[in-house]
Amino acid sequence: MNTQLFSGKAQAYAAARPSYPAEALDYIATLLPPGASIADIGAGTGKFTQLLAARGYTVHAVEPNDDMRAQLVPHENIHVVAAAAEATGLPAQSVDAITVAQALHWFDIEAFRAECKRIAKPGTPVIVIYNRTPGGSSIAHSTWATDDFFTAPTEREFTNPIDYTRESWAVYRTSHSYDPRPGDANYDEHMVEVQAQFDREHVNGLLRKEVLTRVYHEMLA
Repeated sequence: MNTQLFSGKAQAYAAARPSYPAEALDYIATLLPPGASIADIGAGTGKFTQLLAARGYTVHAVEPNDDMRAQLVPHENIHVVAAAAEATGLPAQSVDAITVAQALHWFDIEAFRAECKRIAKPGTPVIVIYNRTPGGSSIAHSTWATDDFFTAPTEREFTNPIDYTRESWAVYRTSHSYDPRPGDANYDEHMVEVQAQFDREHVNGLLRKEVLTRVYHEMLA
């Protein structure tokens, strides 16, 4: 099941996945009412959740995976909800905005759309954020998922370059759902290639990825 694909990977995800640039958060703030109550769906380890809470918003961090939720750092503005995107358990018409960071492609799109309409107040924006890493699967995932979910979204893009050390690159390359876990038959072979890629691409001990953070938003119909 999609909800279990990151079991055993949450620590690596929290440690090595890219965060989101301040400029993207500044832009998102222009889409939200002051003091907004936000449903952050598929919150994962809380990378995006924490940024919203730090800006004073009340955030309902909805995440079905136990390991991922365990990485969420407690914050007075964050209410953690153990639930799926398609059935959040949040009250009807209770939130001012819905956000999804790096997760829309995991959802049942039609069921999630229905849940958005149920929990949203009138005039609620749905905001989807993806870090699109060159050569990574997130580019394809963000494209088909947003094409399926949105009708005519507004899109903005922000630079978000990430520099990896040899150690953080190795952790990053164990954080994806498709990366082998220690003990898997192909784990050692995978890690040899991870180190070889670092050797090929690093400059002065840092491997840079020119990540672009894309923000999509549309008002619920």
